Amino acid sequence: MSRFSIAIHGGAGTLVKGLMTSELEVNYKKALDVALEAGYEVLKQGGRSLDAVEVAVKHLEDTPLFNAGKGSVFTAEGTHEMDAAIMDGKELQAGAVSLITGIRNPVALARDVMEKSDHVFLAGEGAMRFAESNGYSFEKDEYFYDEVRYRQWQGIKDSDKFQLDHSVKKEGKFGTVGAVACDTHGNLAAATSTGGMTNKKWGRVGDSPMIGIGNYANNKTCAVSCTGSGEFFIRAVAAYDVSCLMEYKGLSLEEATSEVIHKRILEIGGDGGLIAVDAQGNISMPFNTEGMYRASKTSEGIKEIAIYKD
Repeated sequence: MSRFSIAIHGGAGTLVKGLMTSELEVNYKKALDVALEAGYEVLKQGGRSLDAVEVAVKHLEDTPLFNAGKGSVFTAEGTHEMDAAIMDGKELQAGAVSLITGIRNPVALARDVMEKSDHVFLAGEGAMRFAESNGYSFEKDEYFYDEVRYRQWQGIKDSDKFQLDHSVKKEGKFGTVGAVACDTHGNLAAATSTGGMTNKKWGRVGDSPMIGIGNYANNKTCAVSCTGSGEFFIRAVAAYDVSCLMEYKGLSLEEATSEVIHKRILEIGGDGGLIAVDAQGNISMPFNTEGMYRASKTSEGIKEIAIYKD
């Protein structure tokens, strides 16, 4: 059996030791562990990387601890607008949705866009009609309500300010979620899901659902899921840049991800991190912030669950 591996993240940002209770830290690590093991089990049974990343991200969407699915932040209108993307590195097939509401697992809808439509990216009302036509049920607003998220919104409501979920040094809940995987056949896949930024206006869309920006997979190079200050990742074409550095400059996964996160993103004033895996099952999880919720596991049984730099 060939080597396989999976990595997941729950957002990067201002995660300072001492500002989080030990109980909350345990809860975060447990949630990461559950999602990681769910995706790993798919790979262990010889399943597809695409299935593994979807399963892992669904678990992260189902917990209010992370800014995706159930834990999505509030917009300026007091609603929840979610984005997600998924990509199969074998055939370069991809699906994405943006500005959707009421969907329990946006990553599942993104996969349906990939497999059940002739399109890659559906947004807003059209994406909702597509979901309805494919038998999705819609959750009521109460499903997405979370007291911490609500307090975050109340702090900047009725102002022109917006808040990246990871940008304030206080106890809270953080960021985009994502997963990347390499299966036993060397096929790669990536999935990313987010609730965006608190108090966002005008239908703002970040990097997460954009193929090649916040999410990308190509068997020739790597699978990548990004998290951080989305506008900067968009301008840097971050996920595809990692792939290009590997394909055209011959950089290793570690070298390419480090170049993007520790140099190129910083040079334009952005912050954040990413997770990536290559077709040999190598994993890289760099970030240029104080912390990033992250976890990984390889077929050799090497496992990591971490939040802070050390």
